[in-house]
Amino acid sequence: MGQHERLYKIRHLLDAGRCVTPAQLQALLEVSRATINRDIHALRHRMNAPIEWSDERGGWYLDRQQHVIGDQFELPGFWLSAEEIHALLTMQHLISQLDPAGMLGSHIQPLMQRFASLLDGGVPAQTEARHRIRVLTVGARRVQLPHFQALGSALLRRKRAVIRYHGRSRDAADEREVSPQRLVHYRDNWYLDAWCHWRQALRSFAVDAVEQVMVLDRIAIDVPEADLDAELGTGYGIFAGHQVQWAHLRFSADRARWVAKERWHPDQRGCHDATGRWTLSLPFSDPRELVMDILRHVPEVEVIGPQALRDEVVRRLGEGLRVMGLDE
Repeated sequence: MGQHERLYKIRHLLDAGRCVTPAQLQALLEVSRATINRDIHALRHRMNAPIEWSDERGGWYLDRQQHVIGDQFELPGFWLSAEEIHALLTMQHLISQLDPAGMLGSHIQPLMQRFASLLDGGVPAQTEARHRIRVLTVGARRVQLPHFQALGSALLRRKRAVIRYHGRSRDAADEREVSPQRLVHYRDNWYLDAWCHWRQALRSFAVDAVEQVMVLDRIAIDVPEADLDAELGTGYGIFAGHQVQWAHLRFSADRARWVAKERWHPDQRGCHDATGRWTLSLPFSDPRELVMDILRHVPEVEVIGPQALRDEVVRRLGEGLRVMGLDE
């Protein structure tokens, strides 16, 4: 039994309000008295556990009146096994890879350093994760940290904000007063779902297109989560809209081996035919993102319907041929 597991068991015994003697711990953990003394020392001095010795009962107990040890606070019940600590350190590594700007990693770093201190010999799990796990982001756009922090603050404090937003489709910037509803990390980029007081409607804003943020001292309106999902989560992709249609796509048997395992939309439906081809049906409101994803699979995909979606894919293919000078 490793030290982390022993510390975990000792902590749970003490948490139960028991006074445990050295002999009881030796019998339970099957270690020497010297090892027990080292474990108690680690709990007291490395983990700030308020453990006291009772001469009357001849054992250790947890002093629940002692809330503060030095500058650290006791966190009742928040004691982790070695496996859980290793998992958290692996998550920290994943976050640092998913979040190269450090927007989230910088805020959780003090907590992760505390977890790391629980490991013997430094942070081997974190070091190993750095070499063994890679998360590659593609197409991630740079977000200004102060803007992200301001939007996050407004979101959590339930305040309105005025943003200067650069709409790339129009290549123009304007100011909007918004009530933030949620931040969404989607395809390696951050989006803000918010009620736009200018448009009097829900909108999804790319955070990297926000040029200025001013948090107002005005209470944000709250949109029920069901309404958010109905407006922003019904159709395919990040684009919103009420006018939902169903796309029907058919993939070749070769491509079906991959696509049949993919989740394009929570409400999608799919089936194989006798030749192994995969037919995928899914809802969409704005075709832009769906068209881009369909084009990624050409020529292994056919748009069965609706006709307008099929025509748009054909038009984009034709435009591509024209740009490359291959349309003759």
